[in-house]
Amino acid sequence: MIKLTRLSGEAFILNAELIKYVEQRPDTFITLTMGDRIVVTETPEVVLELTVEYQRNKRLVPLGQAN
Repeated sequence: MIKLTRLSGEAFILNAELIKYVEQRPDTFITLTMGDRIVVTETPEVVLELTVEYQRNKRLVPLGQAN
């Protein structure tokens, strides 16, 4: 999950697994795998950095041990 900001200034959490692609026109548009589009204040480079960090970190969080 990554924290982003809508153009209205409202912060929200996005499941980074759902990102299909990101484009700048001039605002940053995120298209999700199901076709929805979200416009955010962050640049495509910031969205990329957050997504890469999320992918790296999800492998670092230990899974619960089976009892």
